[in-house]
Amino acid sequence: MLKYHYFPGCSVLGTGRACEESTQAVIKELGVELKEIDDWNCCGATAYMSVDEHNALALAARNLALAEKEGATQMTTPCSGCYLTLNKSKHYIEEYPAVGNRVKGSLRKAGLEYKGSVRVRHMLDIMVNDVGLDTIKKHVKVPLKGVKVAAYYGCQTVRPFKDFDQQHFPNKIDELCQALGAETVYFPLKTRCCGGSQMGTLPQVAQRLVFAILREAKRQGANLIVSVCPLCHFNLDSYQPEIVGRFHEDVSIPCMYYTQLMGLAFGIDPKTLGLQRNLTWDKCFLRKQFTPAGVGA
Repeated sequence: MLKYHYFPGCSVLGTGRACEESTQAVIKELGVELKEIDDWNCCGATAYMSVDEHNALALAARNLALAEKEGATQMTTPCSGCYLTLNKSKHYIEEYPAVGNRVKGSLRKAGLEYKGSVRVRHMLDIMVNDVGLDTIKKHVKVPLKGVKVAAYYGCQTVRPFKDFDQQHFPNKIDELCQALGAETVYFPLKTRCCGGSQMGTLPQVAQRLVFAILREAKRQGANLIVSVCPLCHFNLDSYQPEIVGRFHEDVSIPCMYYTQLMGLAFGIDPKTLGLQRNLTWDKCFLRKQFTPAGVGA
């Protein structure tokens, strides 16, 4: 059995709850064991780095130290923001001695030690490279024939680090969706920024970015966008009515996490996958197929 220490992060236990629910359902089906790190804390996300670099690094490094204390050699997270922040902290500490010594000093004051022995990995990396596409294919009960997917990676999954995929035109989500029986469309905006947290501070900027992504997905013939990041999913899934109203173009398209799509192909109940939390699920052409007659999703 594959075993990993697990850092859920704040988003997947809040607005991204569907990411957590579908991830847990899918890894259970695949026989993967996750050990949640005890007493983990918010990684600081990407914004805190611009406010106070040292505190941001120390905050993230505390999670790395806690994982090491539990004997972890690998820790995984389903959140692209957490993946980037934890990985960036690890790299800064190890590549810049002055920074590393200061962060380690702060950890020592909290009774923790960081040795740099734990590897940070994205859950998508685990699915594709450790579990493997051949194994995933064996668990498919409902091949997703006729589903045309625009695979959306966002900024943080492969940039600046490219640990498990290509940096500018990644393809691991595409390969995963194809293993489920779906077709992936050519999608040149697959790593274009969705605006991130600007949706709450500069919505006029973020909405234009999301509009471009949604429009291109439809233009390429996709009938579904599959995402990997909770914040990206939130922006793509939640603001479509406002964007359609503002730009006077129907760019509505269902959006879901790649783990939700995996779960549907595995025959897992939509509610177990948190699909009822997706605001675009009610309009998804797959809803009728995967919801038993007379039962609400």
